[in-house]
Formats: sequence, C-alpha cells, structure tokens
Amino acid sequence: MTDSLAKSPPRSFLRGKEIEKLIPGGVNSPFRSFTEVGGQAIFMDRGRGSRLYDIDGNEYIDYVGAWGPAILGHAPEPVIEAVCRTLKNGPLFGAPHELELELASRIVSTIDSIDMVRFVNSGTEAVMSSIRLARGFTGRDLIVTFEGCYHGHSDATLASRSGHHSSGVPEGTARNTVSAPFNDLDSLDNLLEKHQQEIAAVIIEPVAGSMGVVPPDEGYLQGLQALCAKYGVLLILDEVLTGFRVAHKGAQGLYGITPDLTCYGKALGGGMPIGAYGGRREIMEHLSPAGKVYQAGTFSGNPVTMSGGIAILDLLADPDVYEVLESRSNRLFKGLSRCIDDLGAPVSLARVGSMFAIHFTERRIRNFVDSKTIDEKSFARFFHLVLEGGIYLPPTAVDAACLSSAHSEADIDETVEKMTAALAAIYN
Repeated sequence: MTDSLAKSPPRSFLRGKEIEKLIPGGVNSPFRSFTEVGGQAIFMDRGRGSRLYDIDGNEYIDYVGAWGPAILGHAPEPVIEAVCRTLKNGPLFGAPHELELELASRIVSTIDSIDMVRFVNSGTEAVMSSIRLARGFTGRDLIVTFEGCYHGHSDATLASRSGHHSSGVPEGTARNTVSAPFNDLDSLDNLLEKHQQEIAAVIIEPVAGSMGVVPPDEGYLQGLQALCAKYGVLLILDEVLTGFRVAHKGAQGLYGITPDLTCYGKALGGGMPIGAYGGRREIMEHLSPAGKVYQAGTFSGNPVTMSGGIAILDLLADPDVYEVLESRSNRLFKGLSRCIDDLGAPVSLARVGSMFAIHFTERRIRNFVDSKTIDEKSFARFFHLVLEGGIYLPPTAVDAACLSSAHSEADIDETVEKMTAALAAIYN
C-alpha cells in the first residue's frame, strides 16, 4: 500500500463529510463554502491575532477576518476579558441594562448622523429593520437597491433581479424593490424621477464588498445624497462592513456624507453577534413602543454583546489603530503591485482602508457588469496555491478580504512572498 493510500484523510475532510449529512451544504452560511473555488471548506479550531489554526494543526495568516468583525485580529485580550466578566453576571436579562446605554452613547457621540440607535443581532436584521422603518416613516413601499450590492438575506434585499438574489421571495415583495447600476447617477436620477411618489428609501453599500471591493467614484455618494434630498427619499447607508473599519467614523466620515439611517454589524461587536441601526431622532421615534413601526428581539442588546461592543469601540478610539491598518494595507499592496507589474499579469487591485480585493481582470471594477469580467477560474487556482502556503482568503473571487491591526510587517512580507509565487505559477 502506498503512503498516500495508507495515510488517513485529514480530520477536516472527514468532518466535512459528516456535517453535510446534518447541515445543508455543510455550512451555516453559504459564504463559508468552497463551492466557488472547489474543494472542501476547512474546519477551524481557534484564532489568535492574525492567525487561524485548523483542526489538523495547520496555521494560516488570515485575511477573511471572520468576514469583517476581526478588525483587531482574533480574540483581542481586552474584548475577551470584558465579555467574560459580563458573562459571569448572566448572559441575558430580557430587560434594560446599563451596558446598552453605554454602547448607544458611544455610537451617538461618534457618528454625527445618528441621534438614536436600536440594537439587533446581525447586519441582516439591521437592514431589514431600517427598511421597514423607512417605509413606516414615509408611508411608501418601494426600495431602491444597487446591482451587485449585498445587504443580507432578508426578502426585500434579495428581491433584486441581478447580483444577490434568491428563490422563495414572493413576487409581491420583488415588485417593491427596484435596482440601479452602482456608480451611475444619471440612471438613479431617472429612476427616482419616475417613481418619486412611491420610493421610501435608497439603500447602498458605500463601498461595495461583494462584487470585488468597489469604491464610489469621486463625488458619487455626495451626488446620491443630493438626489435623495431632491426627491424626498430617505438614504440608508449600509455600513455593516465599512462601519468602524474603513475609518473611525466609517465610510460616511471618510467620504463626508450624511445618511438618514445607517446600518452596522461585524466590526462593531468585537466578535460578538451584533447589528445596529440608527439615524435622525424624528425617524427613529417611529419605532415601537414610541411609534407604530414594530421590531423586537429576545437577544437584542444582550449584555455579552454590548460589552464586546464597548470594549472594541474603546480600542478603536485610538487613532494609532487606523494608522497601523493603513500602513499594513499599503505595504501589502505595494508588494503585490510590484509582482503584478513584473509579471504583466491581467490582475488589478482594489482597496479602501483595510478592505481589499485582488481582481483577476485588467478592468477597473466600477459596477456589477464590470465584475462579471473577473476570471473566477484563475482566482480559484490562486486561492488554493496560497492556501497551501498558509494564506487564508475568502473562498470567492468577488468578496472583500479584510486585514487587521494584528497583522505584523512580517505577516505582510510573508503574504506578498506566497502570493507572488502563486501569481508566478499562474502567469509565467
């Protein structure tokens, strides 16, 4: 018997086969699947700092960042300590407590556009609730989304006919969602003019993170805000991914815009499951029990999550964190740019703050149509080459990777070395 046949399969492979019998697709979120790149998802055992460790003992420099939350790396000690202290007092009360007040105060004092905030349990819940609130406040039904933007898995945002969509969404719901191209003010202007008496809100990712990392064109978000004001439509900024990541005040601070409502998740919780939405007082006071727009949640604002959020915001208040994030991200991109130029590879790079993407196309991605030019097969080969070298990326050609302040210069240099070798193997 050969060594390869005698060797037992890795535990990750065996566990993957077991879990597929119990959990559809073997994952509790499709993003975690390796369907788009081939192979089988890896079972992780623990994370610490910039590293993940799988159940077979392999170590990876991680650029998934738990899909965004791990802005300070995995298991930052002050957050873990705060959560453990809180847990000892009980994880859930089903009643108001001071930690809710404390985290709400921090958010309101940090984000200029927010007078009041409501906590939920995920980014999806935050978006779903903000859309209901916008409809209740305006008395209108239509929602405008943008092709290729991702806003979680509620019916209203999966009703788009392009980009992220799903079967099982009622036709009546789908009729209340209309889409426009990203980075195209003229198309949006025409759409708002046509439906201005019907549209409750426009919702947008200020930096699209699921069709590559696609930044707004210069002046685009400001123009979008002006159009919403012109037609009396609410602007909802989905900062679930960008909030507290691309800058301390998020994308709205980075680009200088003022939305009516903002949605948060991911980095806000310090690794705890969290969502939040907030905005102008006159809008937020339409929420029950102050108003008639109903939204509730047993676990919303639970003490453990609130303590994680407080701890992470305390740490992110230090401007040095964002200087480190920018420095490490810039170091990574300089190294990769040199490699791409030397190889003449048909690859482009995109980054906003510590969100980044390696696009396997020479075309600069500005919208969903452009993103369809990305060579998914070449990315899949690249993904597995760097994975074998101990670099863990999102297993999809179009989703944002995330860097953390825990990544050292040595981590970055090793990553550039492994990615350079992978690109050379593909394009030499």
